[in-house]
Amino acid sequence: MSMAAVVALTAGAMLPAHAEYPDRSITMIIPLAAASAVDNTARLVAQEMGKLLGQSIVVENIPGAAGAIGANRVATANPDGYTIGAFNDSILTMVPNLTKTPWDPLTSFAPVSLVSTLDWGLVATPGLPYKNAGDLIAAAKAAPGRIEYASGGIGSPQHIAMALFAFKNKLDMVHVPYKGASPAAVGVASGEAKVAFQALATVKGLVDSKRLTLLGVASDQPIAEMPGVPTIGESGSPGFIFSSWFVVVAPSKTPPAVIAKLNATIKQVLQNPEVQAKLAAQGARPVGSSPEELATRTKESYAAYGKLIRDNNIQAE
Repeated sequence: MSMAAVVALTAGAMLPAHAEYPDRSITMIIPLAAASAVDNTARLVAQEMGKLLGQSIVVENIPGAAGAIGANRVATANPDGYTIGAFNDSILTMVPNLTKTPWDPLTSFAPVSLVSTLDWGLVATPGLPYKNAGDLIAAAKAAPGRIEYASGGIGSPQHIAMALFAFKNKLDMVHVPYKGASPAAVGVASGEAKVAFQALATVKGLVDSKRLTLLGVASDQPIAEMPGVPTIGESGSPGFIFSSWFVVVAPSKTPPAVIAKLNATIKQVLQNPEVQAKLAAQGARPVGSSPEELATRTKESYAAYGKLIRDNNIQAE
């Protein structure tokens, strides 16, 4: 064997083996306010994922522009699996249908999993005469342009939900956008705005402490965790339903093996009975889809919301 070959073999033997993913902490960017529905559920899931992966997952909230700012951080991050995003579906299906974004909802991200769906409800400032959706509809018709509703920003699910509710019931209401769902909920609690649609995971604490009144749930059936609360459909707006989802994505071009490991870890977390119970208490329903299923659902929902927004003349203002 030549000296050159011996040197080459020796050098090769000294090279470190390729480290198994992950070999350091992972950053999970949540483009939404702290204590929002996705933030609450994402922190729970991230903590359990970290235990299984053997590395911590550091959560970073970057709210603003209904999630568009934080989403851009994920879209432009190095696609190595060490930056992932925890989004609501609005970021991928609603916001891009209302405003121009620097990223494409269908090509700038690698789908990992649809983690859970989120139940929604209609909340109001305590002390107002609204006891259900029908009362709000009657009050808004009696005082057009006088009742303010809060949202997490233009194009946020809170905005879209109320815009659809107002269009369906021929109401003229005033939109008050906040920098995130949690500040919007606090705005209603303080009386800055009168009502809002919110994910139950965002407002449960405020409802339990009687700082918000839950007028109805936006599901097709009553929710066991909210006993005695009617559906919006049965209490004033027949057929009205609304829900959202929590998804995990990565930058596009993230290696398939990394996506597969993250997906498998999420599915394992969601099989934990304690996690299931905690999610249910927040109004979150575990799903754990495959990346392909999330890609299909995102594409279909992006198209469906685009049509819905156009048909209902919902504007970015």
